[in-house]
Formats: sequence, C-alpha cells, structure tokens
Amino acid sequence: MDITKFVENSLGQWRSQRSSHNLALTYFEQVTSTIDIVPLAKDDSKVIDLCKSNEIDPQMVSHPFRMSWEGESDWDEGETFEGTTILVPVPEPDNPQAGRLLRDQGYAETIPAIGKYHFSEDGTFVLLTAYDRAAAEEKIWFVNPNLRMRVSLIKTSGGSGVLTASFSSEIRS
Repeated sequence: MDITKFVENSLGQWRSQRSSHNLALTYFEQVTSTIDIVPLAKDDSKVIDLCKSNEIDPQMVSHPFRMSWEGESDWDEGETFEGTTILVPVPEPDNPQAGRLLRDQGYAETIPAIGKYHFSEDGTFVLLTAYDRAAAEEKIWFVNPNLRMRVSLIKTSGGSGVLTASFSSEIRS
C-alpha cells in the first residue's frame, strides 16, 4: 500500500459508526455519521494555500483530498455536527510508504496540523500528529474495498496518557 492507492481506495461516501471512550471524563459515546471524501487537484487554491502556509512545494504533494462529515452523537441527543478539512499528503521522496499529511483542520484540535504517516507491512495507514495540547494516533485499514476500519487514540501532549480511544467501522455507500 502507498498513499496513492490509499487515497484512491478512500474516495467516495462512507457511512460510519464510531464507539468512543473518553477515559478522562469516563463516558462512552456512540456516533453515526456520513463521510464524503473527494479528490482535489494539486493546483486547487486551497491546496496551494495549505502548502504555502507550511512552506511545502506544491509539486511534492500526492493526491490531495477534502473530507467532509456530518453526524450525530448519542451524548448530545438531537444535536448534529458537521465539518470539513483539506488533507494534502506529501510523500517522502525516497520512501513511498511514508510522508507528511497536511491538514487545514486537525483531528484532536481544530487547528492546522502536520502529521507523519507510514504504512505498516499489512497495509495499515498509521498517522501520528502532535498538537499544542494533545497528540493523535490514527490507524485505518481496509477489510475489503467497501469496508474500512479506523482506530484513534487521543493522548496527552507528551504521549504518556490516553485521553480518548475510539473504533469506527466505515461502509461505502
């Protein structure tokens, strides 16, 4: 697996069911959402802006995409949430199995972020992102072309404690 294949496999609309444990506040949450992943051109103005703000040559990027989501949680019954983010993979020139992932909005904190990704031997996408007050570790793998799994950990900024652990199953619509 490399970033090209991973992004191509991820494009489309996904129905997601996420179970999340907030270990710090000791609550359990169920979230259902719809996730749309669409490709962006390398010369899209938002891709160029994200590259410039991170001092990255836009020619170095591979398969940028936008991810949008909307859903609801059993924790805030009746309340819905939505969001969108631009993601720009920047593979290492000498290693197609690893690189950086630029985001205009992060996962653990809603600030721009740069994560480091790699693919494990079994093809799992592993993303590690350090934020101001936390760190995130995400793993995504495909069971088949229309079913993918995602595990996310939100850790303390030093990485020594786990604040939130979640598991998602995502089915292509």
